[in-house]
Amino acid sequence: MTDLKLPEPIAAYFAADCRDVEAIASCFNNDAVARDEGHTYTGLAAIRQWKSDVAAKYNYKYEPLAIEQKADATIVTSRVIGNFPGSPADLRYGFRLARGKIASLEIVL
Repeated sequence: MTDLKLPEPIAAYFAADCRDVEAIASCFNNDAVARDEGHTYTGLAAIRQWKSDVAAKYNYKYEPLAIEQKADATIVTSRVIGNFPGSPADLRYGFRLARGKIASLEIVL
């Protein structure tokens, strides 16, 4: 992984992704919202299910390439390679943080 200075909750998210659904969920606030592939997941139970479904459906790896701050969001561009349509893809992860955890995440192409 590229040596980027990611805020702790975001670094923890990327460290756990692909490996540990519970560790990913622990990065989010209880009322967090995640948006991916046109779907919205609200709350920890929905986020756990989303990440579990993604892990069952796809094998992938990623490399965060860049980070930028925009207003109240931290945008991380990451190259994702796996068995999904359009691979490889450079995805933009838009994180909003609150109380030391992820309050929202939106993943877009």
